[in-house]
Amino acid sequence: MSTGATAVGAAGTGGGMIAAATRFLLHTTAGVRLLAGGIILAVWEIGTRLFAAPFVARPLEIVAAFPRVIIDPGYWAATWSSLSAVIVGLLIALVAGTLIGLLVGRLPVAGRMLGFYVNGFYAMPMIAVLPLLTIWFGYESAARLATIVFAALFSVIINVSDGARSVPREFIEVGRAYRAKARHIWFDITLLSALPYIIAGVRLAAGRALVGAVLAEIFASIEGLGMFILANARGLRQNDAVVGVLMLCAFGLLFEWLMNWVLRRWFPWYRRGDGET
Repeated sequence: MSTGATAVGAAGTGGGMIAAATRFLLHTTAGVRLLAGGIILAVWEIGTRLFAAPFVARPLEIVAAFPRVIIDPGYWAATWSSLSAVIVGLLIALVAGTLIGLLVGRLPVAGRMLGFYVNGFYAMPMIAVLPLLTIWFGYESAARLATIVFAALFSVIINVSDGARSVPREFIEVGRAYRAKARHIWFDITLLSALPYIIAGVRLAAGRALVGAVLAEIFASIEGLGMFILANARGLRQNDAVVGVLMLCAFGLLFEWLMNWVLRRWFPWYRRGDGET
């Protein structure tokens, strides 16, 4: 009797665990993401084993290669070279793009003079200007930095100018009524009112800057993650190359997390919308 009761209890416990796991996978955001990722990895692993050449990257082999790659000093040197260039380029683009965006957004003559060219350069493919940048700056890190700034600058300008135009006229009139100086109207009223647009511009600029850095490294053979990925892919070490790609993905996720933390810490009034999780 006790044996049967134990079996029934174990079966009930197992059923409860299965039900809880099902609810987690189907009814929570983290569970749905985990389930989708598992399906993608399973299809990738099975598909490459059945139809692809032996040297094609596979999830299980990438996991096996991961410890070997992350203890390689060359890998971390390439990672730091790329990420430090992206950070410096983003800071340059943020400062210059904010100043130019304020001019374009608040001064009609500046908007008429520069708006057409800003939109044109924003739409231009980054790969099209790489040959020119490498000729101007050489096949070295300066060309990569120039590419990063070019990739990120116009996203910031466009968003800041849109934010500057959206500032309610009443805010400006109240500042003038209280005899606010021009720098206060520009930076304390206009700039802070356009902050949500600036945040959106920085998010777009970060992704474009990362793409620009990798393109420059591949095109000009500059040390960095782009060159690390290319060298391993050409050497048929594709599992090692995918580890470099995963580092780029991790940087993008880390930047998004950092932006959200900054918003919660210093700008609690700012909300991205109901879709944020």
